[in-house]
Amino acid sequence: MRKVYLDHSATTPVHPEVVKTINHYLTEAWGNPSSIHSFGREARKGLEEAREKVAALMGANPEEIVFTSGGTEADNMAVIGGAYAREKDGKHLITSQIEHHAVLDAFKYLEKQGFEVTYLPVDEDGLVRVEDLRNAIRDDTTLISIMHVNNEIGTIQPIEEIGAIAREKGILFHVDAVQSYGKIPVDVNKLNADMLTASSHKIYGPKGVGCLYIRKGVRIPSYTHGGGQEKKRRPGTENVPGIVGFGKAAEIAAQELEGEMKRLTALRDKLIKGIEERIPEIRVNGHRTKRLPGNANISFRYIEGESLLLSLDMKGIAASSGSACTSGSLDPSHVLLAIGLSHEIAHGSLRMTLGRDNTEEDIDYVLEVLPEIVERLRSMSPLYQRKETCKQKECYAHVQ
Repeated sequence: MRKVYLDHSATTPVHPEVVKTINHYLTEAWGNPSSIHSFGREARKGLEEAREKVAALMGANPEEIVFTSGGTEADNMAVIGGAYAREKDGKHLITSQIEHHAVLDAFKYLEKQGFEVTYLPVDEDGLVRVEDLRNAIRDDTTLISIMHVNNEIGTIQPIEEIGAIAREKGILFHVDAVQSYGKIPVDVNKLNADMLTASSHKIYGPKGVGCLYIRKGVRIPSYTHGGGQEKKRRPGTENVPGIVGFGKAAEIAAQELEGEMKRLTALRDKLIKGIEERIPEIRVNGHRTKRLPGNANISFRYIEGESLLLSLDMKGIAASSGSACTSGSLDPSHVLLAIGLSHEIAHGSLRMTLGRDNTEEDIDYVLEVLPEIVERLRSMSPLYQRKETCKQKECYAHVQ
């Protein structure tokens, strides 16, 4: 059976060259980078070279990079640290309704600590309206956090404009770039970012490693204590094998970025067009052009997303659902609800995210298998059966 992996926004396979790099620092250059002897110096050299590579891919200076355990820790460090850093100037914060839970839950925590948060709505394509942001700013606003690319629907936000407003108003600006870093151009200066989050395992590096860019001159408090590592901003012995793997992945991403963007955009468009031509009553979620090259998020009426996901898995196709059932919740994605989808339609959503190993043959296979699965699942849906037998317009409207 053909195996097709279309869940690259969840995680990516580790690049073979990254594996080689990691292995060297696991088996040979295994010293503690804080040690001054030759073993430690070798580990430190690899660590700092990785810092340079990670920084280069976002247009930052190496000393502005703080390595973390991943995107979640970096998001928390930026949001909570940024809020407390400017607490004396005000306690009003701004984010959007469609942020990753690593950001949203950090803001919810801050609300319990006495901060006030404005959650900006988005339009039907998932875009934050710049005017909404401008109107939400108050004299006591001290932090804005908006993601660069949405992890579910792939919409690319107008970060440069938002960042320019934040810079003009003297407000700290954090960008969650976990889904954009290494996939589309990311430049902290063009984006006007004061802080920016990136993650290794989204760009063919190892899991458990990420970073937070902190612009020179920005001071945020550390919430962990116990050592002087990472210039006392994130103490603890560094995960050298993971970090050098992150660095190697960033180096490869920089070399392949332009070509991969074009290739994945073509594959994504072929996938979306093929589904639109073969399957009726669907909705493409997210902006049609301002979207991540490899992202296709589609809602199928009269189908439960989890059933669709499991049926695809039986055919060797790995994707993800717009429903959160797998995490123990019966609620559909907060992102899909925020763009105006009903619970019913949101529950029937499928996210397919492409990566470096996907081919046209993979897309052809999905387009061959998916229509049959949708037809079979719809044939078992009471709502779909009722729609098929109902001839009157008002009856049809009733089941929408």
